[in-house]
Parts: sequence; C-alpha cells; structure tokens
Amino acid sequence: MLGSGILTLPRTLAEIMKTPDGWIAIILGGLMVMLAGICIVKLCHQFPGETIYQFAGKIVGNWIGKCLGILMILYFICISAFEIRVMAEVTMLYLLEGTPLWAIIMFFMWIGLYLTSGGINPIARLFEIILPITIVVFLFSMTLSYKIFDINNIRPVLGDGILPVIKGLKSTILVFAGYEIMFIVTAVMQHPKKGVKAMIIGTSIPLFLYLVTLIMVIGAMSVDGVVRSTWPTLDLMRSFEITGLLFERFEFFLLVIWIMQIFSTFSICHYAASLGLSQIFNIKIKPLMYFLLSIIFLIAMLPKNINEVFDFGELIGNISIYLFGIVPLLLLLITKVFKKGAVK
Repeated sequence: MLGSGILTLPRTLAEIMKTPDGWIAIILGGLMVMLAGICIVKLCHQFPGETIYQFAGKIVGNWIGKCLGILMILYFICISAFEIRVMAEVTMLYLLEGTPLWAIIMFFMWIGLYLTSGGINPIARLFEIILPITIVVFLFSMTLSYKIFDINNIRPVLGDGILPVIKGLKSTILVFAGYEIMFIVTAVMQHPKKGVKAMIIGTSIPLFLYLVTLIMVIGAMSVDGVVRSTWPTLDLMRSFEITGLLFERFEFFLLVIWIMQIFSTFSICHYAASLGLSQIFNIKIKPLMYFLLSIIFLIAMLPKNINEVFDFGELIGNISIYLFGIVPLLLLLITKVFKKGAVK
C-alpha cells in the first residue's frame, strides 16, 4: 500500500477538500479499505490454496471468471507501469537530473524481474526487510520537521462541515490500493486463517503513516502552500535543515526509502499479473514475466508529462474501487447464497 501516494496525498486532498480536514478522510478511507480487504480474505477462505484466477470461474462460470481474471491482470499491469513511471519522475527530478526516463525505468524493471523470477518467497523476504527500515527512517524524518510545524494550519476541525471530507474520501481510498494482493497472497499463506488479522495490521500501518504525513505536511506548509507543490512531502523535507548533525538535509533519506517502496509495489504487481496469465492460460510463468516487462515499459512511457501521469493514476484508482471493492462483495454473496466453495 505504501507507494507513490505518500508523495502526493497531501496535495491531492488539499486541492479537492480545500480544508485541513484530510486526516478525517484518511481515517474513514482506511476503515473502508480494511472492510473491503477483509471481504477479499473471507472470499479466499472459501477456496483454500487457490488464487482469484483459479476460483473465480467456480463462482460465476468459466468464461466470466476468465474475463474477470484478465481485467485484474490488466489492472496489475497498469499499476506496475504507473508506479515505476512515478518512481522515474521523482528520481529524475531529485537524484538523476538529465538522465532519460527510459533508462531509469529499464534499470529498475530489470532488477524487479530478477526479484520476481524467484517467486513469492524472495518477494516476501524483501518486503520484511524494507518495511521496518521505511518506518524508522520515515518517522525520524517527519519528527525533525516539528520546528516548522504550526498546529493552527490544521485548524479548525470540520470548519466547512462534513461535505469536504466526503469529497476527499475517494482520493484517500485510492492511496490504499494494494490490499487486492490478498487475492494472491492468501493462497500461499502458511496460516491462511490469520489472513484477517494480517489484513487489519497491514492496513493500519499505512493508515498511521498517511495520517502522520498529512498532519505534518499541512501543519508545516498550510493548505495553500501544499496546493502549489507537486511533491509536497519531499518539499517539506527540503524546507528545513538541522545544523550540527552528520547530515543536514533529509529529503534524500525519504527518497531512498520511497524508491524502495515503489519498487516493491511494482515487483508484486508484476508477479501478480504474470501469475494470472500463467494460471488462466496454463503457460509457464517465467516467459510471461519477460513478455509483460515490455508491455509495462510501453505503458509507463505513454504519459507525455506529469499531469498525464497523475490522470493515469486516478483512472487506475477509480477502476480499483469497482474491481476490488464491489466485485469481491458480490462474489462473496454468491458463494454464501449458493453454497459454493470448500468452506461452508
């Protein structure tokens, strides 16, 4: 869930809501995503050891199940392309100025291929390494910005009523995209019955980090200041320096850990798309990984500028609400009503 959204969420909410109440929308959006994720896990429990690509046909019929699986594969391909394009844009702007986009994208894609070709286990091990590093560095960086934090920038609470919060709900739900990977992960969990607990914890961590991000960024830069920034979270890190320490600027630490997070999102989505094609069409997975790499690259290079990249991301997010919010609920209802699945 911790992908490119952390870099843009404060600006997105500030533009839509025009109030500092985005933290309320984040809490509500996180709870809604948590419920959708639990619904996905409960559905997977009905078909132990199978992914959505394998059991969808058992619920709604073979052809509809395959069409549904292909839609999810297309979604994972697009989210992979979007994440790696955002990563390349940020890297080019702050770290590798003048480097062609295609060079940055290809470099990270080949590293991602090396990881995903090993299967789900090395991916999971990498995630276990990245997460604690991310949390420690992120909270440390955010804590240092307290000197320019002004609590008056996040007041008043609900000054314009509840309507702006409702407007901001969709954008907050979009940044939690990633919970849908439980359609794949539940099948290979050692203790799948703990899937609900994993879903709750796995959603709570990004919820907390997004909350901290929004409060610190809005508190330091104000709503008007955030609206004028493309990458407000990084601009917050650049707006102060701590003299006397070994390092005086901290945006590079945040950049490094978020490049790792975006890389991890790309990797697992690339794997999920490859696995889907493999299971639906009974083809070996490794050739498909190479094939999809070229497709992802082409899609990542399609947007002509950063505004088109953001529009592309919003489109993907809107699709995810229906594909992984409404569809799983309908499938779960069908399994319960018609008594389908191994678990009655």
